[in-house]
Amino acid sequence: MKFGAFVPQGWRLDLMQIPAGPQQYQAMKKCALRAEKAGYTSLWLYDHFHTVPDPLPEACFEVWTATSALAEATSTIRLGQMCGCNIYRPPTLLAKITANLDVISNGRLEVGLGAGWYEHECVAYGYPFEKPAVRIGQLDEAAQILHGLWTQDTFQFEGKHYRVGVGQVKNYRGQQVQLSGAYNHPKPVQKPHPPLWIAGSGEQLTLRTVARYADYSNFMGSLAQVQKKNAVLDEHCQREGRNPADIKRSVNINVFLGSDQELEKLLADCGRNPSDIEGLKAMLYPRERQALVDQLGALRDQANVDTVIVYFPDAASGESLERFAEQIAPALRSSE
Repeated sequence: MKFGAFVPQGWRLDLMQIPAGPQQYQAMKKCALRAEKAGYTSLWLYDHFHTVPDPLPEACFEVWTATSALAEATSTIRLGQMCGCNIYRPPTLLAKITANLDVISNGRLEVGLGAGWYEHECVAYGYPFEKPAVRIGQLDEAAQILHGLWTQDTFQFEGKHYRVGVGQVKNYRGQQVQLSGAYNHPKPVQKPHPPLWIAGSGEQLTLRTVARYADYSNFMGSLAQVQKKNAVLDEHCQREGRNPADIKRSVNINVFLGSDQELEKLLADCGRNPSDIEGLKAMLYPRERQALVDQLGALRDQANVDTVIVYFPDAASGESLERFAEQIAPALRSSE
């Protein structure tokens, strides 16, 4: 079992206690270096613009600019997004960003993508928020475009939602020409392309897209819920003619390894109201070592979970990140 760690970036109010501006990025960078030193396989960032549970005038670092900076700051740990929102960037732009970042990081990029779900944020930033079937249809086409632009010298695509490298246009000299495709160079370092993680658990549409194009799935939920989604995904794989074993399974979890008093102070200092504090506490995995090891071991052994991506509420200033790496991860790696 492999482990990734989320870097604090403000979305979940985890940079509020740090002076606004460059010091907040320095906290992100410091956390990334701590995770690399502690032996985590990967670093992860969210793709959001507003804080939650309420939008506040607080820092929320954009995923791709932050990932680019952390690619330069680190040297061995892999870099991912959980998950990129397909609504926010045309897939052609995303293909260019990700190919460049794979080169910048020397082949350390993981590409996470989802259909998008947060209507408040989408509309606030001027993006159309379509019904689920449309958003998932766009996700399906985006995955095809990413694969094409990552791997082909020139690429053309005509779908219901996107059109790439096709049409009659004026060239640089003002001449009318027929497009012969879109170019995306430099190509990614990783071959055939960076791993594509598709997040989401919609059983009829999203998991069908996962079965078609993803290298990793990503879920949240209980053991029984993950097992159910895996079974549905396996059925889609069989219908699509793909071996279910070709898609590695991952989950996101929330962990705090400290005292009750430390947790209460941390959450109160972040400005949450009592009901939001209770909601976040309910999302946490067990803090007792053996219970946490047992729960993660069950995900590994009974739900084929390959990678666990951990969000630590105290990642910017506490010790949960190191405690997990020292006390929890070895027990799950040693029994592989």
